[in-house]
Amino acid sequence: MSTVPVSPAEHINARFFDANEERLNSLTPLRGYADQRLVSLKDAVKTLGDQLDDINSRVWTATNRCTEPADKLSPNESAAIILYTIEWDPGHPSLYSVLNKTLRLEDRNNLKPWFPYLKLLLTALFKLPSTRCIVWRYVSVDLCSRYKQGDSFTWWAFSSCTTSISVLESLNYLGTSNTGTVFAIECLNGKNIKRHSYFAQEDEILLLPCAHFKVVDQLNRKDGLRIIHVREVQPPIMLLEPPDSIPR
Repeated sequence: MSTVPVSPAEHINARFFDANEERLNSLTPLRGYADQRLVSLKDAVKTLGDQLDDINSRVWTATNRCTEPADKLSPNESAAIILYTIEWDPGHPSLYSVLNKTLRLEDRNNLKPWFPYLKLLLTALFKLPSTRCIVWRYVSVDLCSRYKQGDSFTWWAFSSCTTSISVLESLNYLGTSNTGTVFAIECLNGKNIKRHSYFAQEDEILLLPCAHFKVVDQLNRKDGLRIIHVREVQPPIMLLEPPDSIPR
């Protein structure tokens, strides 16, 4: 059955508080997608039809929202980012959710159907300037035991963050119990996708997959909220193959 994207006016961005899904074990680097040829968004998702419900209508929506894209992106590149941010309706997993779960799997062969889309999406994101700033990410559980001061770790999937913690408060992400965890992240390579997002009002900074971090400090507030301060650092080896590493 056909479904419709969630309206921006009624949206709560689940991507901001999915840090509980992160797997901190070491995986192999993300490679192999770069030798794909750049194709249209419609062609890039042809191999995903069995994983995503009603994908063609989302592609149509994304493509028709970016006839004159910003940041010198092509319409298909901008549409790839828009498609990433679109929410499917309840009961139907969104593209970003399925993609990020796949990026966290140990068997990298599961990513092969995603290679054409990853090529287009990462080509677009690499064209955007990298942003160095403090960004925020929330999860509704206590994760302090998993992120100890001095530890280094990798987030293997894309990570959605906001530039202002007040956004989390105003959209009720923090709730009323304050028993969750907020990540304060010093990012090196964040990508501001505001001008290419279906939900531009949220000022989303997207961290690329395979981003590597070090835990700087922790704070346990009296109201129960935990704050974990992390800093993005260069990984010891190249974990994310750049999209232009293979000539097109």
